[in-house]
Amino acid sequence: MQKTYILNPNITFRTLNTSPAQRKAAAGATFLALEIIEHWKIKLNGLSVDSGVPYRFYVGTRTDFFDFIEQNRFFDSLGEDLGGALSASPKPALPPRQPLPQPVIDPAKPRLQLGLDVHLELIMGVSQRGNTSAQAPRKFTLDQLVEQVRQWVAQGLQVFCVQESCGFGFVLHRQLVAAGAQSFLITPIALNGKRKTDKLDARALCLRLSRYLDGNRDELAPIRIPTEAEQRRRETTRRRQFLKREVRRLANRGHGQVAEYCHQSLPSRWWGPRLWKKLSPKVDAWLLGVLEKLRDLILALETQLKALEQDLVLRLQGQELPKGLGELTLVTVDGEICDWARFHNRKQIGSYTGCCPGEHSSGGKRRVGSIDRMGNGRVRALLVEAVWRFLKWQPNWKAAQRMKVKLADGPAMRKKTVIALARLLAIDLWRWRTGRCTLADLGLVPALAPLNSTPK
Repeated sequence: MQKTYILNPNITFRTLNTSPAQRKAAAGATFLALEIIEHWKIKLNGLSVDSGVPYRFYVGTRTDFFDFIEQNRFFDSLGEDLGGALSASPKPALPPRQPLPQPVIDPAKPRLQLGLDVHLELIMGVSQRGNTSAQAPRKFTLDQLVEQVRQWVAQGLQVFCVQESCGFGFVLHRQLVAAGAQSFLITPIALNGKRKTDKLDARALCLRLSRYLDGNRDELAPIRIPTEAEQRRRETTRRRQFLKREVRRLANRGHGQVAEYCHQSLPSRWWGPRLWKKLSPKVDAWLLGVLEKLRDLILALETQLKALEQDLVLRLQGQELPKGLGELTLVTVDGEICDWARFHNRKQIGSYTGCCPGEHSSGGKRRVGSIDRMGNGRVRALLVEAVWRFLKWQPNWKAAQRMKVKLADGPAMRKKTVIALARLLAIDLWRWRTGRCTLADLGLVPALAPLNSTPK
């Protein structure tokens, strides 16, 4: 029986008309599928070419495939038509790939590895020349370390540095690169088990870097370093979240003061002009003075927040958004991602959200647990909120359509499914923002009202 494979949108092959026994018998064979664009279909048994059926594939063993091509001179006779079909088929312009940092090693120069345990007041460093033993730990200030790296580079050494990412940003990394070193940042990891000191951490980083440069890429996982412009755009969205938290904190302080001294509750947004007039006669002069100072701080923060949100919305001016995804949500996700082109496939963006299930499997048993939460927590929270809105405003969203049975299976399963949909939403946003598909391809309808300067 002839086997036919069709490519579905998820880039997987499905066998349509073979029985399980036939699949098992053919499990040891090597198959090769060749896509013929537009209107060509090749049959192995009939050795014929048909037209009018898009997205059909040649299926057979590797040997039979090359024998078939050689005997029938298929590409010699149809090369021009196939080339024209390939050139005529529209393909989206994908952004260039962005590889992660990789070491550039010059075999003619001696190598020096430097493991750094960074603190605000000091930097603990352990150096190693080539594959010799690591030297004793040394303390540096930031200026002393940069100057020492310059001296090593002037002596003709290749200097490689590694440090764990922390709350000090990328200042040290950029200064080391400017001094001539190759610097790498990794996510914080447990380096020495239950024993942790600055000296042990710096030594462990240095030895890991040495094995990494020798070719063992599992020793380190360097992270992508954002540009200064990307870092500042991200800081703008984080400053908005900080201002909102400060407004809530001051408002809750006012609620606590009135509850403590008057045994009453304040209405929501009690600092607004209309509610403030009603509040003044109800509290004594001393408490009113305390609340007035809090009110001045809140109004000042809200003024900054409003101006900041207007600037953020301008980043999306002229862009069509899906219904249910607000301007501020999308601009915040864009700021956290920095550049959507940094991800090369759906697995990378799905892992970045931290919504992948944990797993504890052994032997024939497989146990899938809660999500690993190893990605960007800010992005994950925004995606979960957006999924709940999409379930209301995007009934034809294809990702949700595939899980509509689970969404209807009680509140507990519904919440778990929303987390799974958050990962799929990140993948859909990545495909849309990089030009791999349109909103219509995802089953999303655009917002009716165009973008304006008033944030929602």
